[in-house]
Amino acid sequence: MKRIGILILTVVILSLLSACGDNAAETSSNMEHSGMNHSGSNEVPAGLKEAESPTFKPGSKAIMQDDHMKGMKGAVATIVGAYQTIAYAVNYTPTTGGEKVMNHKWVIQQEIKDNGDKILKPGTKVMLEADHMTGMKGATAEIVSAEQTTVYMVDYTPTTGEAPVKNHKWVTESELSPSKS
Repeated sequence: MKRIGILILTVVILSLLSACGDNAAETSSNMEHSGMNHSGSNEVPAGLKEAESPTFKPGSKAIMQDDHMKGMKGAVATIVGAYQTIAYAVNYTPTTGGEKVMNHKWVIQQEIKDNGDKILKPGTKVMLEADHMTGMKGATAEIVSAEQTTVYMVDYTPTTGEAPVKNHKWVTESELSPSKS
């Protein structure tokens, strides 16, 4: 009887460890964004200016071409807002601990503490004011890439059938294509 109990306990522990290992690998390599605030407020950071003549005007529809999160690629987005700024991909370790987040897209110029108005070079260390994911606000980050572009706030329904996402921040112009409808 004692052996059966030990065997069951061993199987349970190995199953738990296996599940934890798989989840950690998925989060760091595939950027699942499970801590991402999928829907948010339509408020924008102070100093962010609306784009004067965006390719995709507020109220129009576009097809998302990137997959920051599962269900994004191929989803029809309704443009909520279009803004001219600098978009950054960043690496950061969440303030809540855990795995380092690599190549998070996108944090904009106005979501970086003491940002100024000059484009930041790759390798620059910054403090994030963005709150897109749990543990992001207040985290120290490293700039991976920078792009002067129009960024869009969008509403969309994931292609995975999950609940609609409202006010997703941010999608860049190069990640959108015209909708056929």
